[in-house]
Amino acid sequence: MKLLVAALVLLTGPSCFVVGEEEEKFGVDRSFPMHYHAWNPLTEERKVIYENFMQGCRDFYGARGDRCDQTESDRIEMTLRQPQSMVNYTETGFMKIKAPEELRKLLTDHWEKNKDNGKPENWGVGNIYVNHWASPTRMISVEDQSLRGGGVQLKQKVWDAAKDTIQRWTGMELKPISQYGIRVYTDGAILSPHVDRLPLVSSCIVNVAQDVDEPWPLEVIDRQGNAVNVTMEPGDMVLYESGSLIHGRPFPMKGRYFANIFIHFEPTGRHIYYRQDEPDDDMNSDFPPYIQRGSPEEPNWRRRNPGGWRQPSPSAAHVDIPEGHAAAQRGDVDRLAKIAMENDKLLHLKDRNGWQPIHEASRGGHVDALELLLAHGADINARTHNGKGSTPLNVARSALSDKHPVSQYLVSLGALDIGPEL
Repeated sequence: MKLLVAALVLLTGPSCFVVGEEEEKFGVDRSFPMHYHAWNPLTEERKVIYENFMQGCRDFYGARGDRCDQTESDRIEMTLRQPQSMVNYTETGFMKIKAPEELRKLLTDHWEKNKDNGKPENWGVGNIYVNHWASPTRMISVEDQSLRGGGVQLKQKVWDAAKDTIQRWTGMELKPISQYGIRVYTDGAILSPHVDRLPLVSSCIVNVAQDVDEPWPLEVIDRQGNAVNVTMEPGDMVLYESGSLIHGRPFPMKGRYFANIFIHFEPTGRHIYYRQDEPDDDMNSDFPPYIQRGSPEEPNWRRRNPGGWRQPSPSAAHVDIPEGHAAAQRGDVDRLAKIAMENDKLLHLKDRNGWQPIHEASRGGHVDALELLLAHGADINARTHNGKGSTPLNVARSALSDKHPVSQYLVSLGALDIGPEL
């Protein structure tokens, strides 16, 4: 079953190019090979960049240079096989927001304490995901006990600080599965477009720091096969379905450094929202709920996992998010209207983080849901986190943009833009 949850994103827009009088979409296999080795590059320059990229790997590894081509074939096979095989938990597959304040503080503190003590990142022979032979990367790992404040406790705090945001976005309960970074890219770095190896499914990237001469965009391939460039500043967080969304940075970075952390989760198969009209999922399956049965990925997954899949235990006690929040988050006006008739107090209920349905509707980008909630007495300036967090307008501007219809609608009503107290 596919669960689609509405999401909006701050981005520079789909790329395109002009051939003669016609504008063509810029998508798969244009900036870099993604589905096929025999590709149709946008320009001869892109072809040269790719060929130099691969030859650089071969030259660096010498007698073992054939491993570069083997791992490149594996990358392309994955980008062709996995996206069509995965369950989509969100409508767009990606979303850019500001990272939660607690997460930003944890990562910024670690960076400031250790930014001059990065260690060279170790890459396997023939790894072609980053051109580390030309632009070495270094690590300031949050779990590195030799760094100030680093270790398993900080790693768990980072997971905990990121988890709730991604759970709300996907609507699924998540288990922490991998955390990588802070990785520091250097001048000239290229990140090959790819999908992440399973069970890395529901993930985020946080930009911790950067010193660049121009934006270094994350290129993602959207659900329609178009390339979209997402620019990031320190403190920005990109949520993305990493097992199904092709993503990379195929254009060389220009600058001194670009520091990111990657935080990954695996869906447990349990929904976090009340779902009165749908049956519970089969929790006894030996096959992951995030892979579609009968898909090209199924035989590959079963070959790699002969013992089958066991539902992972959640990292914390499961807490359902109230139905009013769920309906507002997905813009389900009909359900909100029914809730209003049955018990309109549920439209103003606070969850454990002080979020009300009006905050969910604002982050989800649903003007019609906001209109209904306000008509039933929702506080347009209600703040999250026991009155110390964000108002709906602040949520909308952070998750969407100043120009988004939700932001403009709230402004037209005199809403206040108040952010969290630091």
